[in-house]
Amino acid sequence: MPGSPYTDLDRPPLSAARLRRALVAPHGPWRRLELRAETGSTNADVAEAARTGEPEGLVVVAERQTAGRGRRGRVWQSPPRAGIAASVLLRPGEAVAERGWSPVPPAGYGWLPLLAGVALVEAVARLAELDAGLKWPNDLLVDGAKCAGVLAEAVPADGPAQPPAIVVGIGLNVTLRADELPENPTGLPATSLQLAGATATDRDPLLRALLRALADWYDRWRSAGGDAVASGLRDAYLAACATVGRQVRVLLPDGREVRGTATGVDADGQLLVDAADGPLRLAAGDVLHVR
Repeated sequence: MPGSPYTDLDRPPLSAARLRRALVAPHGPWRRLELRAETGSTNADVAEAARTGEPEGLVVVAERQTAGRGRRGRVWQSPPRAGIAASVLLRPGEAVAERGWSPVPPAGYGWLPLLAGVALVEAVARLAELDAGLKWPNDLLVDGAKCAGVLAEAVPADGPAQPPAIVVGIGLNVTLRADELPENPTGLPATSLQLAGATATDRDPLLRALLRALADWYDRWRSAGGDAVASGLRDAYLAACATVGRQVRVLLPDGREVRGTATGVDADGQLLVDAADGPLRLAAGDVLHVR
């Protein structure tokens, strides 16, 4: 049957019922989970829910994205059931009395995509048994090729005094074949867990592990008031970061280019680069590892 999720036996469909039993409260860390056969962008879907007042804890998963979004407005499509495309709704600026969480200042929100990157590394290492690392800020690398990416977007609140919601989207290539891999505008090659020799490519346990790791790190970070150092997030990120210690070429949002040695990540999640003109702190940019 054309379009049937069972025509490609290497890519079985996800089960919304099983995922909800495992991940949604009271037995799981998330409040609500929606599974969609196809959507333009899970980030766009969650952002729209945020604008209508959806509380924190929504997860939207899609079997196929037709207009997935990346940094600098990049758009791509994903083959059906070949990867994980998921976005979550977070409201770090709101207090949660029953969890003992105070509001996190907006200056700390920049850690959320890095937090998602750490959760990705943990899930892939544990389930797929691959040695993965992060290219700053949050691209998942396996054998030097990009296997996943993270995009965090702020959704402004109705009132100027209210904090924005944050949508964190994750796209992980699981069973994409060589001829299905997306092209990267920066020239970094792409890969998938299957091509990299993963011991497991079942998306159900991979997604569960990823969302549990994400919820766990978010809990630690919120419990520490958004302090990446006190929560252990900065140390975990540095342990996973493949950029620190490398010669890098950074393409800045304004079109400029910086070359130097990446020496670390500061308490705000900015990349520290020892450049020819002196030390720099970079909050955004496309990083290329120079061999």
